[in-house]
Amino acid sequence: MRLNFIAAAVAFALGAGALAVSAEGLQSNREDTYRHLELFGDVLSRVEADYVTDIDDAALIEAAIEGMLESLDPHSSYLSPDNFQDMQVSTRGEYGGLGMEITTRDDLITVVSPYEDTPAGRAGIQPGDQIIAVDGESIVGFSTDEAVELMRGPVGAPVTITVTREGEDEFDLNLVRETIPLRTVAWREEEGFGYLRIAGFNEHTTESLHEAIAEMRDAFNGNIPGVVVDLRYNPGGLLDQAIGVTDTFLDGGEIVTTRYRNPGENQRYNARPGDMIDNAPIVILINEGSASASEIVAGALQDRQRATLVGMTSFGKGSVQTIIPLRGGRDGALRLTTGRYYTPSGRSIQATGIVPDWMISHRIIEADEERYSEASLDGALENDTGNAREDENLAAIEMPPENHEGDYQLERALQVLAGLAESEQAALQ
Repeated sequence: MRLNFIAAAVAFALGAGALAVSAEGLQSNREDTYRHLELFGDVLSRVEADYVTDIDDAALIEAAIEGMLESLDPHSSYLSPDNFQDMQVSTRGEYGGLGMEITTRDDLITVVSPYEDTPAGRAGIQPGDQIIAVDGESIVGFSTDEAVELMRGPVGAPVTITVTREGEDEFDLNLVRETIPLRTVAWREEEGFGYLRIAGFNEHTTESLHEAIAEMRDAFNGNIPGVVVDLRYNPGGLLDQAIGVTDTFLDGGEIVTTRYRNPGENQRYNARPGDMIDNAPIVILINEGSASASEIVAGALQDRQRATLVGMTSFGKGSVQTIIPLRGGRDGALRLTTGRYYTPSGRSIQATGIVPDWMISHRIIEADEERYSEASLDGALENDTGNAREDENLAAIEMPPENHEGDYQLERALQVLAGLAESEQAALQ
């Protein structure tokens, strides 16, 4: 019965694509698919009959689905009903957690980037750290969703994570879950300029940015002299919010193009007239923890010559994921990689990243140090334009003096911004 149900579902999916495939080719594909489904049914039946203990059929099939999706690329996965609900909460509301973006690398839960001012961020979690246990229970081999489920929980509840970091012994961090807030935008004045920190892209990011700019405009008596936009350790989020944020700083023109398997679904997104900061100079800070939506913003403003980029090469996630609810979400959802995005100049940053105009590190980098990026993930999509991630030439990277205290990248970004503002002022005279 189970096999018949699965086969019927696959037959429906095959039939939907019949117009694009010859009758002979479709029949061959169906036969091959049915043969593998029979193999799956044989294995499931053998496990049910002979495995040493009773099994949960639903859990076993769910694990098979998870394995199938995770074999595609690092960002496709199955969301169980609970995990689907958690995902909706994280984009629309608040949740109890630690505040970091994670993925799976070499069967280990690996940190993409921590969120600012969260338990993970304050504890010093770094991109590339690997979490091997939660509350003493090993999570080696766990999926990303399984690990998230263990680390999220009631606000105020303690949790201990065991972390491994290259060059160090494994260590425990005792954290307390907090409400991870929706607000992803904050601003302050820095040396006579505006400083905007964008920590992620949820449903309220563009709205929060506009509110911050209104406050900034009032603080500068209606004339914003220049802005540093800090996208460091920003793991990304919603595509429409990346478009909205970019639109804020452009007066028309292209922002990003998304391309899908079916060319008829490709879309180009353009900015509307009106630059909210009146063409004031912009410096954007990025680093190896800037991914996905933050790379759309940085790449678009760099290509449009609207901003100067300072920092280190970004993560390099140039793919688009679509959330596909199953039976209205009652059976969870698929998070499926369905397309790629391209900057206004037509470049794909998949596995290559955005290279800043000024290569500046916040710390001294050792020659043999491994830099964590999309290209280092198992199963990462290749760059379809044939480009490869450039090896960073340490001799070309400006690094802070030894024993330097403070945010060296921000200091240099403000110096670059001051130079841009001075040049712009001179051109007006």
